[in-house]
Amino acid sequence: MLDEQQKTLIQDTYRQISIQLIATGQRFYHHLFRLYPQVRPLFPDDISGQSMKLMQTIGFAVSHLNSPDILRPVVAALGARHSGYGVQPEHYPLVGEALLTTLEEILGSGFTPEVRGAWGALYGELVDAAISSAA
Repeated sequence: MLDEQQKTLIQDTYRQISIQLIATGQRFYHHLFRLYPQVRPLFPDDISGQSMKLMQTIGFAVSHLNSPDILRPVVAALGARHSGYGVQPEHYPLVGEALLTTLEEILGSGFTPEVRGAWGALYGELVDAAISSAA
């Protein structure tokens, strides 16, 4: 469970990346496909709509950090849908690495070890909910 400092770090850094949501989503998929080309077939050719969905989902998660009763069922449903698209549990760490790489690139020196830890913890919680619902 995230502590208050981690929630604040996530919210503050999300505000910084939200200024460039479209670019952030595009950078994420650039990193994901560069690092792990084997996942490319799981996605549509035109990734622009997917990029916005990703950023909207991240925004939803950030805005509901203090409402796990709202966040968890949404993430669980997302996990169930992704399972239907062929997403396997072993894909989630790849996505997490691409997310952290993207945040590091965009936030630069603001991507401190504490920020990395906070985003990693949030992603871990979301993945746990997604995988458990897909099982």
